[in-house]
Amino acid sequence: MSFDLAMIGTSIGFGGIAGFLIGYAVKKAIKIMLIIIGLFFAALAYLNYQGILTINWDKLGSTATGATTGLGNATGHVAGISDQVAPTLINFGIPLTGSFAAAFVLGFMKG
Repeated sequence: MSFDLAMIGTSIGFGGIAGFLIGYAVKKAIKIMLIIIGLFFAALAYLNYQGILTINWDKLGSTATGATTGLGNATGHVAGISDQVAPTLINFGIPLTGSFAAAFVLGFMKG
């Protein structure tokens, strides 16, 4: 059984670089999104405090609960799609997917 070391090295290198960059970008995108959402709710609270807006916080809470439940159901359906994509990713081999996963975690931690 012969191994093509150049192909394995290329797979590890590409998977590592792509995983790190994607992990870093995902964490930055999540941070930006959370800052925007936090500023939005701070503005709502300020406007409510000033009497400009009246916010029914109970209704807002129940709506948010419904939205998170819907999001949870939607991600369950996405898992069914990823079952079809997973065999394609496995065809690239363990070096690519393993280095991608490890570098994704590192990029996410550094982001």
